Amino acid sequence: MEYRQLRPIYDALEGSDPQRALKECDKLLRKHPNHPSARAIKAYVLTQTGRTEEALALSLSVLETPTAMASAHAQQGLTLAFRALGRPHEEIMVYTAALAHTPNDETLHCKVFKAAARNRIFKEQHQAAVQLNKLFDNPKYIWWLVVSLLLQARDSPKNAAAQVQLKLAERLVEKAVADGNLKSVEELRVYLDILDVQDKREQMVEVMDVNGQLAALIANDPDLVTQRIELLIKTQVYGKAVEAAIAALKARDNWADYKLYIEAVIASVDPAAAGASVSTICAHLEAWAADRDRARSAKLAQVALATRMFESGFGDAAGLPELLIWGFIDQFQEKAICYTDIMQFIIAHHKAAGKYDAQAAVIDYHWAQLEKRMPAARESAGQSDGEAQAWVNLEKVRYLMQALRGETDPSAWLADIEVLLNFGLTSKPARKKQPACSDMTLLACQRIIQAAFLAYGAMSARAQLHSALFKALCVLESGIRLNEGNFMLKLYAIRLYLYLSCYERARAIYDSLSIKHVQQETLGHMILGHGMMLGCFAADMELCYDGVAFYDRFRSKMPRDIESVYDQETYSNIQDFIEFQRNLDCSVQHECTHRYALRGEGFEYGSAKEMVARWEEADTRSIEHTEESLGALHDNRDISVMGLLTPKDLAQWDLELLTRPVPMPGHEWIQAFSLVPQIMHHMVCAEIELLQAKSSELAAIVDKHDNSLPRSDLILIRGIVDMVALYIQATDQQHAVDVQLDKLVEGISANLPEDQFDSLFVLSSDGIRNLSAASELFTYALVLKHALSAQHLPAANAVGHALSQQRKRALKSVNALRGWTDKCTRSLVSDQWLADGDDAFAGVARFVCDSQKQTVLAVTKACSTSWLRSVKNVLMQWEQCSS
Repeated sequence: MEYRQLRPIYDALEGSDPQRALKECDKLLRKHPNHPSARAIKAYVLTQTGRTEEALALSLSVLETPTAMASAHAQQGLTLAFRALGRPHEEIMVYTAALAHTPNDETLHCKVFKAAARNRIFKEQHQAAVQLNKLFDNPKYIWWLVVSLLLQARDSPKNAAAQVQLKLAERLVEKAVADGNLKSVEELRVYLDILDVQDKREQMVEVMDVNGQLAALIANDPDLVTQRIELLIKTQVYGKAVEAAIAALKARDNWADYKLYIEAVIASVDPAAAGASVSTICAHLEAWAADRDRARSAKLAQVALATRMFESGFGDAAGLPELLIWGFIDQFQEKAICYTDIMQFIIAHHKAAGKYDAQAAVIDYHWAQLEKRMPAARESAGQSDGEAQAWVNLEKVRYLMQALRGETDPSAWLADIEVLLNFGLTSKPARKKQPACSDMTLLACQRIIQAAFLAYGAMSARAQLHSALFKALCVLESGIRLNEGNFMLKLYAIRLYLYLSCYERARAIYDSLSIKHVQQETLGHMILGHGMMLGCFAADMELCYDGVAFYDRFRSKMPRDIESVYDQETYSNIQDFIEFQRNLDCSVQHECTHRYALRGEGFEYGSAKEMVARWEEADTRSIEHTEESLGALHDNRDISVMGLLTPKDLAQWDLELLTRPVPMPGHEWIQAFSLVPQIMHHMVCAEIELLQAKSSELAAIVDKHDNSLPRSDLILIRGIVDMVALYIQATDQQHAVDVQLDKLVEGISANLPEDQFDSLFVLSSDGIRNLSAASELFTYALVLKHALSAQHLPAANAVGHALSQQRKRALKSVNALRGWTDKCTRSLVSDQWLADGDDAFAGVARFVCDSQKQTVLAVTKACSTSWLRSVKNVLMQWEQCSS
């Protein structure tokens, strides 16, 4: 009967038509005003139509009806409503109320547990697990209880109850072991986690004993085998650790076990007989290296052992690192992974040599080995894919050697650059699209970029720097034409286009990478926010909304994943899921995405009433930050993705750092752009004390961290501080506002284009960013003017007049820039960036102009079109704004 009554509502919901569902709810409620299921489902439908306040009031009303939860339909509707409203405690109360009618319903008890689990309400989760164990004889509920105790203790480690919870969990597991109820690897992992949290390493070793009760579970799980070796090392049982590592490596080829074997051996070396101490491991590695299937790992382990022994002061007891390094290169140089494998050990060997004042000698040795091998490698590179890759790997080592010895001569970095470019882009292997050719193209481009920053790193030489980077872009685009799927070439191209203030082409390349899901968190920083800085507000907002949607999807998906952990009994995943969820909820990129979205919404022009109302209604409490909350943010942005060939501590040779168009947003940026919306809200609400306090905070950030914020953002932030000072003077009608108003207007005027344009540097430098910042500041200043008018303050007229005059000047200068950009930039690229007469880069210019003419034209067009799009967008913004 009830289902027939509700069927029209369900049909509408299944058809994704909440408005029709709402009508059907009202239709049923007119006949039966107190129908609990109809009221509960209506509450959910209201959440789908955006009427959240009504939905919450109705949901709470239904929940307070004693008999309502007897209906499964009412339970379902109300739990869905509370989930949509983000009220997990009330969702649990629904199930608890339902249990009053059917106290022994196992499914309902499980729903209470899972609702608490997916919302990380660990106390209620624990209580629900206790009830399940009391009422139902199911061994898995013991593990639900154990996991709940572990999570509760981890959530509040400083709480005195945490130790009690861990001891109780440990006793429950010990009983499960005694009763034969610990049967899976997942359950064993939970046991080990409980002991690990209590720092009971010796007991963990006992549990993982190879002759123990749980030995079979451990032997069949490679990760547990590795964990056991780690534990033996941590507890300084080095002999057993060595035995365990040998046994593990005899069974499988696992790099983690090689590293642990080396660590255990070195920890137990007898300084008086170092050679004898490592004789066994050397013999094992030699034997394993003879096995073709595991030769690479074993040979690399030999390098690692010798390097570690050298670092630890044992000299060449395990062999000379440099000999083993080159032995490895000679054997595996035809593999693309060779350089990645060996780079860390070359760096470690060089660093350790510093203890003996031998770094120069180490570099000289490696350089001599390179010179010995390089001619033959170049000569044979065209014979096969492997030979080509061998040359690429040697060139990468050459690059590293130059960085390690601190090479600062641009010409040294550009030596043989045409040879590299020809092989990467015009050789027979390149035409066959061999992967090594794309690697060589990237390597050549890295050399050009490195030389450019060494030659023109000074601010006074930035125009020449941009000329060199344009040539590098031509190389990258040529490489992309040959291999459209090469991720690294595209990443570098994005960076250089943004460095030259060309958003449109950078965005097109970024879109071609199909960045999705969690990559938006790790790689979104490559492009997000740059559009806003370069006048492409709408395009950047698309990315912001995509990012916000990703975080929302993840937030809704993760609870289901947590639920599945308990259904599938894969308990080892639970902590990873929880940590991952916390990391995303409190991540730097998440915060940046949200702040950029808020900034973009601030650009939306409307009537005076609409602009003031937008800031009056803004929820600014949710974006307030403290030092503690900022310190808790996780930075998941991947800056290693650019595939650097040098160690990170060599900043002068760090291309990721050098090619950043602007400083990456960090804690100071997040705090600053959390304060800006709060300031606007307090201004339109005339909350003077709060406004002054927030403005002082913002000014302090600029004064303390001006080097870590983009210049265009500094323009905006300082302008907003001036705007607050103007507003406060305006509210005190005893003071004139002329001086402060002039200061605000000058802050906008100073960043408008000059009347005369003769250099591409006007566009490729900070010109467009500063112009965009001036436009954004003008938009905020309009809100100031409208707020003054709404509050009937006399200064409104003076501010309005000044902004009106400023807008006229801006329209004139930006329109002039638009015309010049449209007519002149393509020809100027040839005049200023390809015929600059720089001998150091003459080879690169000659190569791209002679053999890559079509690409040069395409890159020229891409730059010109991108600049024009940005200027047009800013012009449109000024046209829409009216004081």
